[in-house]
Amino acid sequence: MTPTLTPPEMVAPAADERCDRCSAAGKLRIRLAEGGELVFCGHHANKYAEQLVTIAVAVAADPDFSWRGSELM
Repeated sequence: MTPTLTPPEMVAPAADERCDRCSAAGKLRIRLAEGGELVFCGHHANKYAEQLVTIAVAVAADPDFSWRGSELM
């Protein structure tokens, strides 16, 4: 049997994780097709929602955060 690699389950950013754009508290994590991950604050997650849904293969948001991109996916 050939072993299969599966990516780990996506989890929302931890309380100490910061936005990759401005270093505010992270509210959204996206996984890229290439395997990398990005974390965004609420402001930047909503500002770039249209672009993020085109490059994300998986998304995890803080339960208290309402991401605009959810309706675009």
